[in-house]
Amino acid sequence: MKFLYLVDYWVPFPASEYGGVVSVIAENDDKCHDLLLNWRSEYESEYDSRIMQRVVNADKFTLAGNENSRIVDSFIT
Repeated sequence: MKFLYLVDYWVPFPASEYGGVVSVIAENDDKCHDLLLNWRSEYESEYDSRIMQRVVNADKFTLAGNENSRIVDSFIT
């Protein structure tokens, strides 16, 4: 079973003025975290704890079918 995660973007002000949502398909919170941690190379481990916090608090929807785990889309301003 996989889930669609709608994750709030994790770089808070004043480090960044950006905000948005990242959509991720993953099996569980740990897999979602790993995908997000590796999504953008400049983040590396600097935002590790923030990413996991946002994953745990994300809206999650159960998916029917067998989707590949991946970053589906992002909307960041």
